Amino acid sequence: MKHLKLTTLTAALVLGAGALAVGCATTAPGPSAAQADALTQQIVKTSFHDKGIVKVAAAFDNGDETIQACNAADVAGKPLAPEVAKRLEEANLKTIKWPANGQFLGDWKEGEKIAQSGRGMTWTDQAGAANGGNCYNCHQIDKKEISFGTIGPSLYNYGKLRGVADPASPASKAVVEYTWGKIWNSKAYNACSNMPRAGHKGILTEDQVRHIVALLLDPKSPVNQ
Repeated sequence: MKHLKLTTLTAALVLGAGALAVGCATTAPGPSAAQADALTQQIVKTSFHDKGIVKVAAAFDNGDETIQACNAADVAGKPLAPEVAKRLEEANLKTIKWPANGQFLGDWKEGEKIAQSGRGMTWTDQAGAANGGNCYNCHQIDKKEISFGTIGPSLYNYGKLRGVADPASPASKAVVEYTWGKIWNSKAYNACSNMPRAGHKGILTEDQVRHIVALLLDPKSPVNQ
């Protein structure tokens, strides 16, 4: 579930309300940040409600510093300051849970099923049901696909291009660990990444992440054919 950008929503609503209030006047002061935030919370309380397993608090994630900083930068129309981005990435890196058994790769066939599934975390889903990775919605996964999202880069030949055939190679080890970490918490590598933090936010289990890593890196996977 993608977190909603409250600051963007607030800005649009406040500007619209301000235009109606002041008519043609262009010198009226805009609302303060505190006033905008208060209006946002009011809108949330009156316009959204929990339904099934979907909770309003989880959807907006107001307490997440990374989300707040990236939303503010988005509204301002400029990237995060480099020092802020670095600090947030370091904080997110610390949240990555590495495989408990030391095995990074699972079954690529299971990984393909997960990557091509968009189910999970909607109000019609049952609590405890397995979630999909929804990877196809943003990435091309293999060359046979005729419909896929382009928000993220193509993953076709992901492992082949990065040369992970030799597990003993230090370079291969670095790619494997990066791939795991990127799926677990993408914001550890790009603070304002649009990619869901699949492991960190409990969207995917450790085993599911392991299977998706195999889909991307196993030489037998259709990704690498």
